[in-house]
Formats: sequence, C-alpha cells, structure tokens
Amino acid sequence: MLRADQSGPGRPTGRSLADTSTTARSKVAQVVAPTPFPELNAILDELVDTTRAVLADNFVGAYLQGSFAVGDADEHSDVDFLIVTEDTVTPDQEARLAAMHAQFPDREVSWAQHLEGSYVPRRELRRFVAPAQPWLYIDNGSRVLERSVHDNDLVVRWVLHNHGLTLVGPPLNELVDQVEPEDLRQEMLTTMREWADALVEDEAGMDNAWHQPHVVLSYCRMLQTFHSGRVTSKLQAGRWALTTLEVHWQPLIQHALDHRPDPWVRVHQPADPWTLPLTWEFIEVAVKSAAAGP
Repeated sequence: MLRADQSGPGRPTGRSLADTSTTARSKVAQVVAPTPFPELNAILDELVDTTRAVLADNFVGAYLQGSFAVGDADEHSDVDFLIVTEDTVTPDQEARLAAMHAQFPDREVSWAQHLEGSYVPRRELRRFVAPAQPWLYIDNGSRVLERSVHDNDLVVRWVLHNHGLTLVGPPLNELVDQVEPEDLRQEMLTTMREWADALVEDEAGMDNAWHQPHVVLSYCRMLQTFHSGRVTSKLQAGRWALTTLEVHWQPLIQHALDHRPDPWVRVHQPADPWTLPLTWEFIEVAVKSAAAGP
C-alpha cells in the first residue's frame, strides 16, 4: 500500500501557552492567546475559570489536545480539552460540572457547541493501563456528561506529551510519560481492526457526506501513525497519504480532503455514491497493510 521511498513527517516539540502558576494565568493570557480565534479563547477562559471554581483544590490543570495541539485546526474543528484533577471528581463537583456543560450549547458562539473533553485524575493520566477505565467525558455538541474511554488511550497521551497546549497548570511532560512508537503502532493496528468491524455492523451509516470522508482521513492518519510512530492531524495525514500511498487511492483521499469544510451541513447529506465501495476497499487494504508490519 505504501510507496517504498516514503516515510512520515516530523513535528515540532510540545508547547505551553500559559504560565504554569495559577495566579499568573490572567496576565499571561493577555499576551499569548491559546488559539487564533478570540471567541473560542473567551469560551476557554470561561471553561477553565468555572472548572477551577468548581474543583477548587481538586484542580490540577487544563489543556488542549487534538487538532489545536498537533496543528491545522480551523473554524470547523472540535475543541478537544483535558482537565486534570488531583483525585476523582466528587458527586457534588460532577453535578456542578454537568450544569456548566448543559448550558454551553445554548450559546450563540458556535465554539461553545463543540467542546469535547475529559476529566482525569492525575494518577490515571501518566501512563496507559489496560483495560482502559472510563473518564468523565463530554462529547462534541452534547449537554450530558458521561463516562467514556474515548480519551483514555495512547494517541491522546502521545499528543499531550509532545504537542499538548497548556491553558493553565504544570507542564504536560510532568504529567504524562512519553509513549513508545511500538506501543503506538500496536494500538493503531488494534483500533483499525476494531473500528472496521464496528463500521461493518453499521454499514448504512457510511452513506453520509460527513462520515465517509471522516473515515477515509481517519484511516490515513492511523496508517501514518503506524508507519511513523507519530500522530499528526487528519489534514496532514491526508496530504501524506496522497504522496505515499498507491495512486489508486488518490481520488478518494483528495475527495476526503476537499470535503472537510462545513461538517454540520454535510452530516445531513448522503455520501457521493462512487466513494462508498472505494472506502470499504480502502479500509480493508489499510488493515491488511498495517497487519503486514511497518
């Protein structure tokens, strides 16, 4: 599936966009904004300030991961955050956090509708221990806190350690150990297989103009991570795949890249028919390629 002369791109080291002391946070935020979007920065300020008030001494730090950490975030991106706590969130704290998240989707600012993240005790973050334990989690666009393993994996830890953005709190390399490339590769292979099985179980769900390109770019990223031992954005992975994978896949991958914008419009539309059989073929070949080794 790979061209013989290709390898994955490198990435810069992680960044901290705020002072590590809680008392200096507001002063630093006036100089360095965490994102290029002022309205989002205001929402993040509110998220952090309210969370700190609710958690009090149980608050350790607040961070961004996902596309805002690895790069290429735009106005269509989810806002992937992680709040680290000293200990397990108490029932009273959970209720107050739930009330905060329940009101965010009512805001006119679209960013408030796309917060997605987890609350994790410090002791559970440092390294991955199987089986993954669920963390307190809010899904993109949801009003309801739930418990999910969504962020409890090696990919999130790799991104946090290497590229995570500190909103406030100690440096992430003090909280999260580096993830070994071979461990990351093994997780990618497992995820590729398990997600392929889940997609087959809901075959009709692929016929969606948001979901189908999302699947293609996600498998591009998993393949790139498998071969490089690093994590990048879906946009970077799609560009990597265009120049690295066989020419046969170029129309499908370019289509996925071209259809990244306006996800909240496309989620209500069917996929382009020609992409569906090619997407299923791409998934099958990608899994086989990873199983054969880097």
